[in-house]
Amino acid sequence: MALSITAANCHDMKAAFATVDSVVPARPLTRPYYPQHLCLDKGYDYPEIEQGVRERGYIPHIRRCGEPKLEPGTPRRHPTRRWVVERTGSWHNRFRKLAVRFEKKACNYLALAHLACCLIVYRLTILG
Repeated sequence: MALSITAANCHDMKAAFATVDSVVPARPLTRPYYPQHLCLDKGYDYPEIEQGVRERGYIPHIRRCGEPKLEPGTPRRHPTRRWVVERTGSWHNRFRKLAVRFEKKACNYLALAHLACCLIVYRLTILG
């Protein structure tokens, strides 16, 4: 799990590399038969994002702007996994201290966000 904070008026693409680079555990070595994938939504559909992700050793899967949605009932090659991101965001919103930022110092807010991540992981592993 990686976390970076930015201002509310900052576009997502500006913080993309800060978030990817803040991953704490060491990534497994990339092998041709087991590459590392990174799924991104339409907010990251920029050439510099795709190039930077490739330089970091990931295979980018970016939904393109203007790409039509699949018709209902159309078979998919891979199941959607967007709900994992939405679920985690919902879990963060349950922490009232994080819902509205009252901390003036970014390091204090980042510490609270890290504590929330620790509690989320603890609840997932221990409480199941």
